[in-house]
Amino acid sequence: MAKYSTGSGGSDAGGSCELCGADGGDLQTASVAGATLQVCDDCARDHGENERTSTGDSSPDERDRRKRAAQNVARAHDAQQADPSHWEDGADYDDDQLPYLVSGYGDMVVTARQEEGLQTAELAEELGLDEADVLAVEQGRATQANVGGSVIAALEQFLDIELVEAN
Repeated sequence: MAKYSTGSGGSDAGGSCELCGADGGDLQTASVAGATLQVCDDCARDHGENERTSTGDSSPDERDRRKRAAQNVARAHDAQQADPSHWEDGADYDDDQLPYLVSGYGDMVVTARQEEGLQTAELAEELGLDEADVLAVEQGRATQANVGGSVIAALEQFLDIELVEAN
């Protein structure tokens, strides 16, 4: 069974990896999930959060994949941040209440949008909607994001789908 560091850093580890328990071999200090552990080379490579300096650790495809993943995370983070710029002073949002939506409405919108061959930003632009509102609907967060019923109606009409729960 794997050992977990208590931070004492003494020689109590007995020369075994604190993550996988492998005996022998050279151990190195690595940060794993915020904990500093003495780990074998395999665990340091697979689980360590330290910067790797060798150039052969990842292929150009892997670096590109990681870069795209980081960009997607950044976009999603930005979209989730509160942006009151689209709210108008004195507007009565009670007139644009969000109706009850069917279960899985977000997945329905994503599927229909993809069938149309559009990205989220393209769909929002086509309908004259805020991209953050369309993204909130796709992620199933329409209520939390205060998306109006007019956004749902526009998506239903353009994508030819039913998102509003029938009474």
